Amino acid sequence: MYSLDVVGHQATRERLLLRLQEGRIRGSLLFTGPEGIGKRRVALELAQRELCFRRTACGQCEGCRMFQGEDLPFELPNLLRITPEGKAGVIRIDQIREGLDSNNQPRFSRGVIEWAALAPPMACHRWILVEEAHRLNESSGNILLKTLEEPPPGTHFILVTHRPEALLQTIRSRCERIPFAPLAPREAWTVALRNGWQEADHERWSALGEGSLRFLDEVAFRRAEAQVEAWLALLAGRPFTEWAAPLLPEKEAVLAQGEQLRQPLELLLRLLADLARIRAGEAPALAPWREALAPLATPQRDLKAPQAAVLEALRHLPRNLSPEPLLREVALTLVS
Repeated sequence: MYSLDVVGHQATRERLLLRLQEGRIRGSLLFTGPEGIGKRRVALELAQRELCFRRTACGQCEGCRMFQGEDLPFELPNLLRITPEGKAGVIRIDQIREGLDSNNQPRFSRGVIEWAALAPPMACHRWILVEEAHRLNESSGNILLKTLEEPPPGTHFILVTHRPEALLQTIRSRCERIPFAPLAPREAWTVALRNGWQEADHERWSALGEGSLRFLDEVAFRRAEAQVEAWLALLAGRPFTEWAAPLLPEKEAVLAQGEQLRQPLELLLRLLADLARIRAGEAPALAPWREALAPLATPQRDLKAPQAAVLEALRHLPRNLSPEPLLREVALTLVS
């Protein structure tokens, strides 16, 4: 009864299926947990199973083929997907109200609220999947509130996010939270092997991913590796100008510069936490870098100041327009 393409979260998937079969599933659900662990894929499985000719999300029939591939349609017979748009990466009010993209071009035939009120296909529900729901802006979030509180019969909203604290509190209060834990290391590596990864990268890939699939793309993985090496160099007192390049946003990337800064800053927090672990005689989470971390975990090194600087920078990322000065300021706290 489950898709072979989905790895892990078996207990959660079984509970969701049982509640759905018994008519006990809430109209608005909030899937939370670390980034890249498969929350979105579990949400898609609920809709896929209904269109599967075998009702199992088999992955082989014509019904299942509609759910395959990277370019998943925004609208399927029983599914509507809402995703962030544009360089700022937000979900805007016209996407909710009129189904338009960032260029005011139709993405699907009706606005979300009108689509939700339509009768579902035979033996199906209507599923509305809001991906990266923390990117709802205040206006788009507010327009969803009433429908989230009382979805039409047969309609279910699933909001997926790894940052639930960034959602409006009024949205969080209208949804039942379904927490997802990271994948077990063997589960994550099973998916990596399917995607062509080799054993030579196993340790570093698993350590960086923390039970997630964020780094299935090799370019993203190599960039994260380079960011770790850059922070280690800066912790060792190397010049910022020589080592800052991997930390700086890529100007031509789709994602806004502020959001690109989130990953290197979060990696620095992990390195600082590992320095504290080594001081306490514990093994670091980023074990493949232990040899480089160990000499940096001296008792005289201040860990609180850089941790505070990183947390402050993360709080202000949406408003920050000067990545280099921000990173330089954080880097100064590493050697003070």
